[in-house]
Amino acid sequence: MKPKSLISKINWPTNVEEAKPIQESLAHEVRLAPLEKEITTIAGVDAAFSGELIIAAVSLFDFNTLSLLDETHAIMETPFPYIPGYLSFREAPAILSAIEKLSHPPDLFIVDGQGIAHPRRIGIASFLGVLMKLPTIGCAKSRLVGKYEEPAPGKGSWSPLIDKGETVGAVLRTRDRVRPVFVSPGHLITLPEAIDVILHCATKYRLPEPQRAADALAGRVKREAG
Repeated sequence: MKPKSLISKINWPTNVEEAKPIQESLAHEVRLAPLEKEITTIAGVDAAFSGELIIAAVSLFDFNTLSLLDETHAIMETPFPYIPGYLSFREAPAILSAIEKLSHPPDLFIVDGQGIAHPRRIGIASFLGVLMKLPTIGCAKSRLVGKYEEPAPGKGSWSPLIDKGETVGAVLRTRDRVRPVFVSPGHLITLPEAIDVILHCATKYRLPEPQRAADALAGRVKREAG
């Protein structure tokens, strides 16, 4: 995996007219399938904005012990305007740059955002997964598409997120009586596996530990950047 070379493979667009065919082409490459190997390392990915800057953060964890192994970040000028449904084009270049700095690539990524729970079935998690050819999960704090019934109040309870008759994710309770998260497979993983991974990593808080660490890192870097 060489994120720099992956960045160069896309002629990054500056408007929707340029972005739409790229997004549609990548959407055709999304594949949901059982994990091909045991997960030993996992990384959380998040991004924050400060004016015209985007701050991407990646936190690498041991999957079994959930101990932090490495953290990296990247700061770039925002390359694409804010347009709902096309946020990958704003965030992915900086995220790939941050991933490239990791000591070694993880087996799986948890991305703060959507996987296939997206109008065109390619949220940021699916977008990154296709580019990197690695398994990804989208774990979002809010819903982008679909309808659902509120899951039961206990940890581990979930209900399907359904959009246009298709199950695109799970509304998952990661703590008792705490607002659920919206989990959707991104690439090279199934929905049941994605649910299991998120529950394994959500030990004390609403967000899974790798994602929570990346969120905290992005916040720290943003404060330091002013």
